[in-house]
Amino acid sequence: MRTRGTLRLATRGSTLARRQAGLVKETLEDRRYEVELVTVETTGDQIRDELIHRLGKTGAFVRELDERVLEGDLDGAIHSMKDMPTEQPDELVTAAVPERGRPGDVLVTPDGSSLEDLPEGATVGTSSLRRRAQLLSERPDLEVEPLRGNVDTRLEKLLAPSLQAEHEKRSEADKERKANTGDEEFEPEYDRTVDEWFDDLSELERQALGREVETEYDAIVLAAAGLERSGLAHYVDYQGLPTETFVPAPGQGALAVTAADGETARDIREAIDHPRSRVETTVERTLLAELGGGCIAPIGIYGVVQGEYVHTNVTVFDRDGEESVVASRDLPVERHAEAAREFAADLADRGAADLIDAAREAAESDDTTDTDPPEGK
Repeated sequence: MRTRGTLRLATRGSTLARRQAGLVKETLEDRRYEVELVTVETTGDQIRDELIHRLGKTGAFVRELDERVLEGDLDGAIHSMKDMPTEQPDELVTAAVPERGRPGDVLVTPDGSSLEDLPEGATVGTSSLRRRAQLLSERPDLEVEPLRGNVDTRLEKLLAPSLQAEHEKRSEADKERKANTGDEEFEPEYDRTVDEWFDDLSELERQALGREVETEYDAIVLAAAGLERSGLAHYVDYQGLPTETFVPAPGQGALAVTAADGETARDIREAIDHPRSRVETTVERTLLAELGGGCIAPIGIYGVVQGEYVHTNVTVFDRDGEESVVASRDLPVERHAEAAREFAADLADRGAADLIDAAREAAESDDTTDTDPPEGK
């Protein structure tokens, strides 16, 4: 079959980033393009233990990819939209927003518990200011502790304590089994040996078994799309968190392909742009840009196209989830960007600006938490 040409697209090197880039690659190849993915290491990847707001403005996981595009080395770059700064160079455009994945968050636990089922004072892992505030708003008793790393790393940190405890119990049971060999009245605690149990573990569980435990988490919160795209969702127990109260980060679940303004960008848009996803994420990112929350405030913004309107929920919290500005509005699709700017102005007047200013002041003296960690981290 004759192709339309070859596109060289940048991606970050994390497992999730490569998987997401693979989705874009497959979609373009279905439209008869040949696609070469080029891995680019970013500042955010290199400084693994630093928190995002200490790297400077939003975009530590984005800028280097786009620079390669603007320099002419590559045709485009593939990003998690949640990671992208709201301001772009004039010569760069968002060429395409493919169909969005699940936008919400999930609560992952070793046993499938819901948020309501977690014990009093349970420890929940997240390095997101937004998720922290939302969790504390629903359950002020929770201990919310920082959690960084790729999706698999975060899952391993969650699973490690319970798996290691079970391994120890099974190992002791094996010793007892061997000590009672020949005793017909002895009944072993487990039907299988520790080696047989280990053989049935997934690779994720085996990695968790060898991980050093620093914090014992009762649960962690992840982006639903990131968990699903990582290929690890069927190895863990999780519950979806309602988007009405756990309003997602702007652009969460969506991907974006950036390119230099021109023919290539127009071709990519024609091939794989999903108009509904573009409208919804444009509303969300416009609101974020107007509010100025950037990477320092607990902000959730979620828009859904419903007929001629974009039903939009916004929550702005203080860092402890005690104060908030919560609002919903139906924005006309035909003038969605302008309507989003008007909505942002109203939110600012209602107290959102004060909460964001307070968060900015707190960020200058506190380096323990991100607004929303990159979906590939």
